[in-house]
Amino acid sequence: MKKVLMALVACLVLSSFQQEMTTTIFIIGDSTAAKKDLSTGSPERGWGMALQCYFTDPIRVDNHAVNGRSSLSFYNEGRWQKVLEKIRPGDYVIIQFGHNDEKPKGDRHTEAGSTFQWMLERYVRETRERGGIPILMNCVVRRNYTVKVDQKGDDEALRNTTFKDAPKVIEGDTLVDTHGDYRMAPRLVAERMNTYFIDANQITHDLETRLGKEGSKKLHMWYKPGEHPALPNGRQDNTHYNIWGAHQVARLLADALCQEIPLLRKYRADDKPCRMEQPQR
Repeated sequence: MKKVLMALVACLVLSSFQQEMTTTIFIIGDSTAAKKDLSTGSPERGWGMALQCYFTDPIRVDNHAVNGRSSLSFYNEGRWQKVLEKIRPGDYVIIQFGHNDEKPKGDRHTEAGSTFQWMLERYVRETRERGGIPILMNCVVRRNYTVKVDQKGDDEALRNTTFKDAPKVIEGDTLVDTHGDYRMAPRLVAERMNTYFIDANQITHDLETRLGKEGSKKLHMWYKPGEHPALPNGRQDNTHYNIWGAHQVARLLADALCQEIPLLRKYRADDKPCRMEQPQR
C-alpha cells in the first residue's frame, strides 16, 4: 500500500513538473484561424485548429481566435482579458487580425494607419507585461482572382451562400490583394516595437498562387452541390479553409515560426502521422 501511495505521489509530482515545463502558443484572431463548430459535420476549419499537429510536447497550442472578430471587438468583448489571465512567462501569443478591421461595421472597424496599429501595439505591450512573447502576423489572403474587390462584403455571410446563389464573377489568372494597408500595419508595428513578425499574407499568397486559380479552390470552402454531405447545396467561399486547406496553411506557418524563433525548431513535429484529423480533401 505504501508503495502504491509513493507511486501515486511520484506521478502527481511528475505531472505537475511537466505542466510547469509546458510552453503555450496562444492564438488570437478571426475566423481564418478560429475554432469551428464541428457538430454539423461541416469541413470548415481555422488554421489555428491544425497548428498543434505540427508541434510536439512541451508546446501546447491554445486557440482563442473567434469568427467575425477584429482587433477592436476581440478586446472590447473581454476575450483578450481571458487570454491575459492564462499567459505565463515564456508563453507565446500569435496576434492576427485585419479581415474584420477593414469592414465598415462600427463595433469592428479600425483604421489601418492609426487605430488598427494602436490596437496591435496594445496587444504587444500587454503580452509583454505578463511575461509573454508576442508574435504579430498579418492576415492571410482571400482567394480573389477578380479584378474588382468587394470591400463591403461580410466574410461571415459566406456561410449562408449556396453554390448557386454565389455572385457570378469572371476570374483572371492573377491573385488580387484585398487587404491593402491592413496587411502592412502588423509589419510596421513589429519593426517599431522590435517583436516577432510572420508574413502570413505572403506565405498564403505564394501557396494560393502555386496552386493556381482552380487548384486554390481546394484550400477553401468551395464545394459543388452534393460534393459534401454537410453542404447539400454547395458553397462558394474564398475566405474560409476546409480541413485540407487549414492543414496546408498551419504547416507553412509552423515552418515560419520555427524560422523566426529558432528555439521552436526542436519541437517541430513530423508532418506524418498527424495527431489530429487527417488533412484529406
